[in-house]
This record gives sequence, C-alpha cells and structure tokens, in this order.
Amino acid sequence: MGKKRYIVQRAGLAFAGFAFHIALYVCVAVLIFWLGKQAYQFGYEVFDQKAVSPGAGQEITIIIPQGTSDYQIGKILEENGLISDARVFFVQELLSNYYGNLNSGVFTLSTAYTPSRIMSVLAGEEEETEGAGS
Repeated sequence: MGKKRYIVQRAGLAFAGFAFHIALYVCVAVLIFWLGKQAYQFGYEVFDQKAVSPGAGQEITIIIPQGTSDYQIGKILEENGLISDARVFFVQELLSNYYGNLNSGVFTLSTAYTPSRIMSVLAGEEEETEGAGS
C-alpha cells in the first residue's frame, strides 16, 4: 500500500510541475506579445506625425520658461492639448534636426500643427500663426 501511495504522489507532483511550467511559458509568451505590441504602438506614434486636431485647429498660447528641458516642453505641449503624448514628442525631438534647438519664450501654436511643425516654430525656423507674437 505504501509503494502505491508513493507512486501516486510522485505522479501528482510531476503533473503539477508540468502544469506549472506550461502556465509559466504561457505567461512569458503573453508578456512578450504585450511588450511587442506596446513597442510597435510607441514606434508607430513616433513616426506618425499626426496633428491633434486636423483641419483649422485651435490656437493656443504657451509659455516655455528659460532652462526648460525638452521633455518638460513636451509636458507643457501635452497639458495644453497641442500633442497627445510628451514621451512620443521627446523621442520625435531626439530623432529630429531640432534636437537641442527648442527655444524658450511665448508661442502661439495651433492644434492643427504636426509635431515637426511645432518643433520648427519652437526652434525659431518657422513663423507662428498669424496675429501671434513671440
């Protein structure tokens, strides 16, 4: 009787170990899939260059204080509804010709501007919307 019980216990432990390994592999596969999906979505948004509101848009005046970092500029733009994600804007700026060239000051921007156009205005390469001053 004792030997039979020992065999059943060993079989139960082997099955439990097998089930645990399968569950672990499924969790790892789901995690890898989810991370890949998130990375793809982030990369897509970085290279998408879509305005927040296409068409006429709404003009918004923002103030960029002296010494503001590029990421903080992105947060200011996001808080004012000019971009959808500050992290995406920060990476777009890192990959652009405007890296390190964004200026402080008062700017009037439109929600119809793409991130590249916003960067060109903040870098002083493009004029702001009509009737706006810096």
